[in-house]
Amino acid sequence: MTMKTYLYLSVIPEALVASHLAPADFGAYLATGSQKRARGQAIFFKLTDAYAAERIAKAGLGDNLGRPEGEYPRKSAYLGIYRVLEEVPVEAIESLYLVTEDGRSLAIAPADYTPEIGPRFHLYQQFSPVTPRIVSQLEPREFVRHITDKTKRVALPAIVFAELELGRLADDPEAEGVDNLPYPNIPHLRDCIRELRAFNKTTKTVIRFLGQDVLFRTLHRGFYYGNDDGGFLYFPLPSIEQLEREFYPWWRSANTTFGG
Repeated sequence: MTMKTYLYLSVIPEALVASHLAPADFGAYLATGSQKRARGQAIFFKLTDAYAAERIAKAGLGDNLGRPEGEYPRKSAYLGIYRVLEEVPVEAIESLYLVTEDGRSLAIAPADYTPEIGPRFHLYQQFSPVTPRIVSQLEPREFVRHITDKTKRVALPAIVFAELELGRLADDPEAEGVDNLPYPNIPHLRDCIRELRAFNKTTKTVIRFLGQDVLFRTLHRGFYYGNDDGGFLYFPLPSIEQLEREFYPWWRSANTTFGG
């Protein structure tokens, strides 16, 4: 019996993975492992069936992903682990999955993007292909253009990142009442925003690499994908009301996850 094959673009770590597991099962497999020993968040894109068929055929794996017919489903068959984000065309990206450390998935489809009116400063966590956390005066689409600008000395061919909550610091680095922000070293974060304002910088690095899981509850609006050909996708996080009403098991799990 032929099994359905899927193709996923893992964001942490960056990899192109074929599997017989449907998205929710694949997310649980990535987050918890087959022996339920290793735990950790997973973030990945499901790619379209048409693109999956094309790439799997190109790899010479066939529908059985290299296994003899009749054997058990294959959980993962890696097609690439290096510079795969830039290879995947924007039209092949179907949906984003955020997976908690206990394996619960939230699926998010891309939606129309409208810039947010108001905040002067933004906090971005990059996930692939690099992982610094930075503050910026650029809204997300402008940030994509800036970081993928091929005319600059240093640029990325593609980027996946999320905006994180800044609270009152989004308007004023001197604001009080920000003790609810669960980030290490708030004074350093303030100093970074002050530097943006004082020197009219577009970006400033806060943390050079992602050292641990990100608290999903700190997400502001959602995730973004962009590339140097002008491709741009916005994956909006549901409102807290929607999360509590429609996705409560995922939301409850996300709120008990340790991060930074």
